Amino acid sequence: MTDIFALETKKLIEEKTYRNLDRIQDKLPHVASNDSVYDDTRPSWWTSSFWPGILWTLYDLTENEQYKNLAQSCNHKIERAFIEHPEKFDHDIGFQILLTSVYKYELTGDEESKRLGLLAANFLAGRFNPKGNFIKSWDRAPGWVIVDCMMNLSLMFWASNVSDDPRFKHIAIQHADTFLKYGVREDGSTCHILSFDAETGEFIEPIGGQGFGPESSWSRGNAWAIYGFANMYRFTGDEKYLNASKRIAHQFITSLPEDYVPYWDHRVDSIENEPRDSSAAAIASSGLLEIADHVPQNEKRVYLDNARRILTSLSNNYATWNNPDYQGILVEGTGHKPKGNFVNVSLIYGDYFFIEAIAKLNGWNRHIF
Repeated sequence: MTDIFALETKKLIEEKTYRNLDRIQDKLPHVASNDSVYDDTRPSWWTSSFWPGILWTLYDLTENEQYKNLAQSCNHKIERAFIEHPEKFDHDIGFQILLTSVYKYELTGDEESKRLGLLAANFLAGRFNPKGNFIKSWDRAPGWVIVDCMMNLSLMFWASNVSDDPRFKHIAIQHADTFLKYGVREDGSTCHILSFDAETGEFIEPIGGQGFGPESSWSRGNAWAIYGFANMYRFTGDEKYLNASKRIAHQFITSLPEDYVPYWDHRVDSIENEPRDSSAAAIASSGLLEIADHVPQNEKRVYLDNARRILTSLSNNYATWNNPDYQGILVEGTGHKPKGNFVNVSLIYGDYFFIEAIAKLNGWNRHIF
């Protein structure tokens, strides 16, 4: 049965992205604010791959060579930076290489892209702390683990699959188990940052990070966890990961306001004048669709219907379809509210996951994450 909403939104996405080809070109954007123009970040910045990820997805959907050619130019920037200055990269190498080198390999079979993907997986494996069973996040804090890294674990499973080397997936499993134990609460809320003693591996404390506080429920962090643990189930078949993803999803869904787009943190003291985060909504919707693929038929409706409600609200209330000069698709994204950075803006990763989720509703079933 054709999903009319998904089909119509896909057409709007294609029109918007095609217009952006000449405007964004091979920049590596992160944020667009009041001037409606996406910026250009350094290749080592964690969001650098989401524009090429959009381009590869549109190439996959349309077979238009213009998307492919521009994506390859973006790939080259990130790959060259990684080869020449690996010290500038961190745990987010998964985001950066999955949406560039790995995506190109999956679509074209390019062997050099495969080699770079495996190089990145080895880099990520080198960040594993065997005492604490976690992949460290930033080098400045070798005992810190962040929820975002649940999305980078897909690189490890991909590497094990294409290399027949199980060590990558074993690292990913140990990391996921550590975050599940210390970072996912009984009510399904999650913590952004976990602090461990890097020498002994002992857990120290949760840290609020980009959330309202250590015990709050940062909406984008919950979205990463919904998607990340659903992926873990797809990769391993272990029910504990699916149950964790469902528990986090239920907390996310029940915390949504009437229009299904969350505030930046589910547990701020008061929602008055607090910003939404459209990027969290987009990420969660794609994660909910992932859950829907793995549950029995009588459960699918819960996740599919809520994903569709979120996406419908994003398209109707937060998208820039009526402003063709605005480069971002979604407005009212929130990057880092506690620091006051990137509040009420368009975020390139919000656009990417919105596109990915709409593609899924249209039957696209390629798994990059």
